[in-house]
Amino acid sequence: MSALDPIELAVFQNAMTSIAEEMGAALRRSAVSPNIKERRDYSCAIFDAKARVVALGDHMPVHLGSMPMSVHAAVSTMQLNQGDIGILNDPYAGGTHLPDITMVMPVFAKAHEPIFYVAARAHHSDVGGMFAGSMGPTREIFQEGIRIPPVHIVRNGEMQNDVLQLILHNVRTPIEREGDLAAQIGACRIAEQRTVCLSERYSAPHLAQLCEDLLDYSERLVRGVLRLMPAGEYVAEDFLDDDGISAGPVRIAVTLRVDPDAERLELDFTGSSPQVRGSINAVRAITLSACLYVLRCLLPDCSPTTAGTLRPLKLKTSTGTVVDAQSPAAVAGGNVETSQRIVDTILRALAQVAPDRIPAASAGTMSNLTIGGIDRRNNLPFTYYETIAGGMGAGPSRNGTSGVQTHMTNSLNTPIEALEFEFPLRVRQYSYRRESGGDGRFRGGDGLIREFELLADSQLTLLSDRQKFAPYGLSGGSSGALSQASAILPGASERTPVSAKSSQHLAQGTIVRIETPGGGGWGAPNH
Repeated sequence: MSALDPIELAVFQNAMTSIAEEMGAALRRSAVSPNIKERRDYSCAIFDAKARVVALGDHMPVHLGSMPMSVHAAVSTMQLNQGDIGILNDPYAGGTHLPDITMVMPVFAKAHEPIFYVAARAHHSDVGGMFAGSMGPTREIFQEGIRIPPVHIVRNGEMQNDVLQLILHNVRTPIEREGDLAAQIGACRIAEQRTVCLSERYSAPHLAQLCEDLLDYSERLVRGVLRLMPAGEYVAEDFLDDDGISAGPVRIAVTLRVDPDAERLELDFTGSSPQVRGSINAVRAITLSACLYVLRCLLPDCSPTTAGTLRPLKLKTSTGTVVDAQSPAAVAGGNVETSQRIVDTILRALAQVAPDRIPAASAGTMSNLTIGGIDRRNNLPFTYYETIAGGMGAGPSRNGTSGVQTHMTNSLNTPIEALEFEFPLRVRQYSYRRESGGDGRFRGGDGLIREFELLADSQLTLLSDRQKFAPYGLSGGSSGALSQASAILPGASERTPVSAKSSQHLAQGTIVRIETPGGGGWGAPNH
């Protein structure tokens, strides 16, 4: 292309995005587990011939921002030929935490080199380890489940059964895992077909130029936003309650440096706590993913998110900290909890830059609940995994939404009908947690109450936060309510508190109650 054609670029952008969306639809329709087919805990993306992301599905932010590192790890360490698919989940090789399994497939047309790479990531509700559901308060990554480096799951179109069986022999629910892995393979093949068809409309040089133009366009959009920000250095901090092993708080600190003349933004996390013994450590991919999410929030809704979006950003971390953990640190909660707190902290700093745009803190925890055991209906193991929504923070012009997933998660709930059909559980209550949102000129959204009765002896694991540090309000608004969890044991009349990061074996008949945080309020209340 001798000159940028904005209409053609818009058509190309939407075509690429539609392929990523179709990947997700195929994965959802063919998956076996409720976690994928009901909650939609998956993400899909398209990468160019240089393994740079050019299109993302409207899926899970925590997946999408970190997936490029998984693709880079696969492409740089494996020989991926036509018909091959790589698989990996290693957080120290581009992954996030072990339940998130990523597949990477090269796409060939007539050329001898890939013209695209496609990737599908899904959260599997069990990948082994010492806790059912693989999301417990562990102390090192070796306790969290099977760790998969970049290897072939499909070679020359043929399933690598030795690799598949190795995975299935290390999980509690192999039938479900095999079905979900097959769904991911199918999603990649759908994307392969669609991108090959797309490539037939363009010459190879033209296709490469369109990818470059799309990345450049994303970069210009971010630089345009940065030009409008006041120059300066803005500092913020927030805390995770603890790491599940020690009682002390875990600090996330950021210094945000804006240079509108250079159209650059630096996010410096070097003041954050050293990596901890518990499982809330985040690898650098997670921190980068949180930064990408915040940048995306500053752009218009129709803006493409690509590798170019990150070009104006400088991310600064210290290795061996809770935001840039090193092996063998446990990381199951870094993906789901620390990612949320990183976003909370960045937004708190940005509120000093653009107070008329930034909302108060949302719930700030995914409230990860895992229940596993033996289902007496079929005598097979089961693992139920859920992230329970909370309140959204109020903004400068609106109340927060109640009972919604926010920031780094974009999943749905498991409908009661599907939950009770699939698992030996009975839902006793599912409601809004009234008045849990922070007060203010605009009120924070309310959290949720979800109460279960265990219909089988089970291992219950909770990986959550905000039992000690509430979601903050802004501009005079009040904080949202803290989270709570409790259990009523069989024969007991009083509730027993459940720690935010804990695992315990509970008898059939136990009633478990989760109350999620409300969002912070915005502005001093008028009353």
